[in-house]
Amino acid sequence: MTSGLRLGLPVALLLLIVDQASKWWILEVLRLPEVGRIEVLPFLNLTMVWNRGVTFGLLAGEAWWHQYVLAAIATAVAVALVVWMRRAENRLIAVSLGLVLGGAVGNVIDRVRFGAVVDFVDVHAYGWHWYVFNVADSAIVIGVGLLLADALLRPRSGGNEVR
Repeated sequence: MTSGLRLGLPVALLLLIVDQASKWWILEVLRLPEVGRIEVLPFLNLTMVWNRGVTFGLLAGEAWWHQYVLAAIATAVAVALVVWMRRAENRLIAVSLGLVLGGAVGNVIDRVRFGAVVDFVDVHAYGWHWYVFNVADSAIVIGVGLLLADALLRPRSGGNEVR
């Protein structure tokens, strides 16, 4: 196993466990679908949303096969992430890919189990609400942000820089 996989896969597994545990807690302990909304802080609510689309609810559909198509696409992306992780150039890339992979798999599990992704974190300020999200979504955003930071900020060597 390459060092990228040795670092990235445990990150993905840990994130997947935290994501699925948080969704279990929301559904089975808090029973948020029945409660609807819980104010936690003046800027943070727990609000139940079944996301049938992809990011920000895009491509949402009601057809019986739609959830399986989105799950298949996400699974293909997860496989590509593992291949990339295997070739990771540094630890930051391996961890970043682990975050994205764990989040993607967490949301695929939701699609297969429920036909939609369990979203519940509602951050708001001055009457404006961000899209409701979950732990997996947060990990995906953080992982992609770290990948972008690495791509933009890491010094390059070898004379291949664009001048």
